[in-house]
Amino acid sequence: MKKIVQVNSKKELATFIDFPHELYKNDPYYVPELFIAQKDLLTTHPFHKHSSLQCFLAYDGDKVIGRIASILNNNHNAYNHRNDGFWGFFDCIDDQETANLLFEAAAKWIKDKGVDQKFIGPVNFSTNEACGLLVQGFDSSPFLLQTYNYPYYAGLIEKAGFEKQVDLIAWHWEGSNYDDKSVRLLNALQERLKRNNIIIRKVNLKNFKKETAKLREVYNSAWDQNTGFVPLTDEEFDYLAKDLKLILDPDFALVAEQNGKIVAFGLALPNFNEVLKKVKRGRLLPTGIFTILLNKSKVKSLRIYALGVVDGYRKMGIEACLYGTIIKEYKQKGYKHAEAGWTLENNTLINEAIIAIKGDPYKKYRIYEKAI
Repeated sequence: MKKIVQVNSKKELATFIDFPHELYKNDPYYVPELFIAQKDLLTTHPFHKHSSLQCFLAYDGDKVIGRIASILNNNHNAYNHRNDGFWGFFDCIDDQETANLLFEAAAKWIKDKGVDQKFIGPVNFSTNEACGLLVQGFDSSPFLLQTYNYPYYAGLIEKAGFEKQVDLIAWHWEGSNYDDKSVRLLNALQERLKRNNIIIRKVNLKNFKKETAKLREVYNSAWDQNTGFVPLTDEEFDYLAKDLKLILDPDFALVAEQNGKIVAFGLALPNFNEVLKKVKRGRLLPTGIFTILLNKSKVKSLRIYALGVVDGYRKMGIEACLYGTIIKEYKQKGYKHAEAGWTLENNTLINEAIIAIKGDPYKKYRIYEKAI
């Protein structure tokens, strides 16, 4: 007998976090999330100060067969003048009845909160965090902070009545594509920017708190026209920056600055998923911490995580200059391949910049919606 259970206890939360490990135990491309990171995300993340969520588990007898979270993001609705609900953290066996039960439970919870427009997902809080269902590119592991799922998920979601809202693209290239236009013309691009008093520099980690405050303003300005965007609060951005600093390589944390004002930034991160893939069930103890320490310097791939330019400074060559600088550094440091993204399918400016450096659109993620 199948049933849906609300997650209300620490034990149930642990079961919720651990379910994907069992579901994907035979999948060679699965990367386990760190248990401690998922627990913090679901309980102590600054999101919970302004919004709320409810997690659900699906059971068949005593066996867990699915999970989902129903998410009320008050900041998103206030900023976008909407009354939408979200769902995320969705994992399920290949069974339509189970998927339907999960979506029905999540929809009921969000409707009881007064939501009456769209039900959107998968997003794990907002598009500022992990989001999108993998619908293309199942033949490799996800890069850091990207999602992964079985191919059958799309069918479960679409048969539950959801339709495409937007697609997100992840781009890939090999080290052999180093000799591209933005790298060859990097010096000329930098000189052209200097004539407008714009310089490219590394983020100052010694004054990280002050830099973070400036970067937050740029982030919230540069992405404000993106589908589903919601500005990060001060606490949310600080939370994100603190986590990213743990794996940050300062050579890949760049800003464009004009007369002391940051007008753009680019951030690439070592693909730490190469290490996390070896951490059994996402647990640091008893051996996970040693696995991380032994392998963290062996990462050979890079993810270009974010690149944003504030309005008024676009189409000046800043995007190409940031990309060119990152690509040059990644080649010099011995990285073998890289991923850029995700990017919105309709973000022509950024997508054309990536195509110019021979980016291959090798993965696609989809966000779905339906009327509540």
